[in-house]
Amino acid sequence: MNDKPDFSKGVNRAETAPAYLSVWNLESYYGESYIVQNISFNVHEGEILALLGRNGAGKTSTLRSIARMDEPQVQGGEIWLDHKPLHSCASHEASQMGIGLVPEDRSIIPGLTVEENLKLAQIAPPIGWSLERLYSLFPRLGERRTQEGVTLSGGEQQMLAIARALARDIKVLLLDEPYEGLAPVIVDEIEKTLRIIKEQGITTIIVEQNAVRALELADRAVILDTGGIVFDGTAQEVLENEQLRAEYLAI
Repeated sequence: MNDKPDFSKGVNRAETAPAYLSVWNLESYYGESYIVQNISFNVHEGEILALLGRNGAGKTSTLRSIARMDEPQVQGGEIWLDHKPLHSCASHEASQMGIGLVPEDRSIIPGLTVEENLKLAQIAPPIGWSLERLYSLFPRLGERRTQEGVTLSGGEQQMLAIARALARDIKVLLLDEPYEGLAPVIVDEIEKTLRIIKEQGITTIIVEQNAVRALELADRAVILDTGGIVFDGTAQEVLENEQLRAEYLAI
C-alpha cells in the first residue's frame, strides 16, 4: 500500500484557466539526460510565481527553456506568451517578445561601468525603462553609475542584473536564485523592488532556495520533484502545509 501523501491538487492548471504565460507538456534535457518531464503550468499577468524544489529538480532548466537559451534543449511541449508561441523562438527572439532572464551568476559584463551595462541592454529595441527611472528604483546604482559593474557588492550586482532586464521592454521577469549569498537586509531591498515591479504589471517567476522568503513574496507556487510537478497552488497553501514543505522543500 502506498501511503505517500498526494499534494498534486491543481496540477496542470494550464488546462483550466486563461493565462499570460502558459507552459504545456514541457520536456527538456541535457544531452541524453531528461531534466524536465512533461510539466504544465500557468502564470497570470502581474503575478509572482515561486518555482520551487530541491537541487536538481529542474527549476533552472525550466527558466532557461522559457527564455529559449541554448541549454537545456527542448524536446517537446509548448510555451505561449500572451497567445504567441515562444517554443519556436531563438533566445534573442524571446527577448524581443518580452522575456527577461536574470541568471544565477548575474552575468555582469567585465570592463563596463554600471551605466554602460544598462546602455548595452538598450542598444536595440524594444527599449524599456529609462536610465532615470532605473536609478530612481535603484538609487545605489545611480550613485555608482561610473563604477565598473563587476566591482559592486553582491547585492548591488543583483540590483544591476535586474535593472538591466528592465532596461528592455520586458513582460516576464525570470529570476534564478536572486537571494543567493545576500544578507537579509539586502534581500529585504530586493523584495521591496520586486513588489514595485509587480505593481507595474510585470509577471515574475522566481527560483529560490530560500523557499520561505520566496513564498512570502509570491502569489502562487509550483513545486518540482525530479523533473515533474508535484504541487501547483497558492503560496499560502505551501506555507501552511508543514508536511508538503518537509516532503519536497526540506523546510
